[in-house]
Amino acid sequence: MTEQLWWYVARSSGIVSLFLAGGAVIWGLLLSGGYLERNPTKKWLLALHRWLGGMTVAFTGVHLVGLWLDGFVDYGVFDLLVPFVGSNPPGPLPMAWGIICAYLLLAVQLTSVMMRRMPRRWWGRIHLLSYLVLLTGIVHGITAGTDGSNIVFLGATAAMGLTTVFLTTYRVLMRRPRRARTPSLAT
Repeated sequence: MTEQLWWYVARSSGIVSLFLAGGAVIWGLLLSGGYLERNPTKKWLLALHRWLGGMTVAFTGVHLVGLWLDGFVDYGVFDLLVPFVGSNPPGPLPMAWGIICAYLLLAVQLTSVMMRRMPRRWWGRIHLLSYLVLLTGIVHGITAGTDGSNIVFLGATAAMGLTTVFLTTYRVLMRRPRRARTPSLAT
């Protein structure tokens, strides 16, 4: 085994996690915007959205374990779980973006699991944190990751971000106004 195995595990799982998060956000926008209503069934579409979110959590976990087990940079548990404490490269701010991203991701995923037990309005507001998950993940990937200057990584990240912005803008602009509730005539 190579000495850099855990570094490669951490690096690749971080990139996969970022793009899974982007896929989950984009898929969620396509699903909630009604773009995918024809085929396949909506149940399958929702299952894929949930799977993408779950895999994002799994690969984020692999990313953290890979960083912890990597012997080159000595990341401790607190370095990986508490924002702004670590002094290891790349520094506290780039690491904090990733830690904040992980906590936001957990909030979105845990509330999604508990969605049926929460008021729909609360769940919806917490679910909007998915945008921050993606944004903080992108910032972390560019500032902390060794691939932050790789043109392929930057191009794919830009495409993912622009797709998210386009779909969000389109959805907001095309949203139908809610009908006003009419008072009941029964007395």
